[in-house]
Amino acid sequence: MSFETISVIGLGYIGLPTAAMFAASGKKVIGVDVNQHAVDTINRGEIHIVEPGLGAIVAKAVKEKRLMAVIQPEPADAFLIAVPTPFLKTDSSVPVPDVSYIMRACLAIAPVLKKGDLVILESTSPVGATEKVTEWLAELRPELKFPKHGDETADVNVAHCPERVLPGKVIEELVSNDRVIGGITPMCSQRAVELYKTFVEGDCIITNARTAEMAKLTENASRDVSIAFANELSMICDEAGINVWELIELANLHPRVNILQPGPGVGGHCIAVDPWFIVSKSPVTARLIKSAREINDSKPKWVVQKVKQAAGELLLENVAALKSKVTIACYGLAFKPDIDDLRESPSLTIARLVSTLGDINCVCVEPNISLDTKLDGINLVSLETALKEADIHVMLVDHKEFKSIARPEGKIIDTKGVWDGYKLK
Repeated sequence: MSFETISVIGLGYIGLPTAAMFAASGKKVIGVDVNQHAVDTINRGEIHIVEPGLGAIVAKAVKEKRLMAVIQPEPADAFLIAVPTPFLKTDSSVPVPDVSYIMRACLAIAPVLKKGDLVILESTSPVGATEKVTEWLAELRPELKFPKHGDETADVNVAHCPERVLPGKVIEELVSNDRVIGGITPMCSQRAVELYKTFVEGDCIITNARTAEMAKLTENASRDVSIAFANELSMICDEAGINVWELIELANLHPRVNILQPGPGVGGHCIAVDPWFIVSKSPVTARLIKSAREINDSKPKWVVQKVKQAAGELLLENVAALKSKVTIACYGLAFKPDIDDLRESPSLTIARLVSTLGDINCVCVEPNISLDTKLDGINLVSLETALKEADIHVMLVDHKEFKSIARPEGKIIDTKGVWDGYKLK
């Protein structure tokens, strides 16, 4: 059965680009989001997120009436669920996955499902979530037959197909990257492959739903562990008076060593979250993965301590004697360079913590969001203002705008090697 109409539930950083690519390939796409502002913006042919190349695709698709956004789901042939999957902080040391957004998506689409439809869970999910989607939908629509292992006669097929794209390159990678396709049954997988081959040029590799779920978690946990090594190394080097960027450059001369670059922590909805999904399922066994998460989660507090130390030294040196307060500038709030995404951003956490320190004035620079954006506890200023007024400069995100500026006067805390970095001659 062909897919003429596709519905994407959740029009955020993954859902909207995915909807746009299906529309650009000639499909009729109905995007669904609970955010009325997002719906209205898209229906004007505009976008509410920052992603290179996306705006033109959405504008064209809306103008040609191949893409529309709505609040409530409408009938379609395929439904892609791309909603958030955060974690819930509990009294224990291990956060637990919050699948309530997925459940709400199932509640929303269940009334419009029909025989022959395909439901795909794209949201990064704990192992077993796709099976839960099947169970929830079966309870909501008992007159329809949903897939079970060993039974290929379902009315509605269900699969898990995690996204694997890099913010800033989403459009390119949606097309070129390989996709892991994990159906509840082989038939579910085959139908999912048929759908994605509408625009995906990479390979569509078939496995089962649980393995597909674990594949995405494993990819991000692996990266988290590697980043934790670099972040821990940076703290060790600080204690020893060693330039960590020089050390990493030298160590990486070894043909079988590839140490990543340290930073202020780990952010975003994937690497900062997904490893906890593994730990929550295997809290005793997943020791290395848990340790990596704890190291990366502790880095922002370490950076704040360095800021407090620098402020104290500055006051003792009497450099700021003519000022009522020490001014600290935090450069970058997004979770990675050259995007506007603040989700789970360690830089935003650091800026907010610094803003609460006594006897200081904290200003923040984020070139990817408007100066009139309201962020709790954050005083946004221009780059020029920060460079002119600050006594302490805290580099948190290596945006391209920051890489071109000279090392400013005053005390420097450089978590990204923009000013204190090292390149082999």
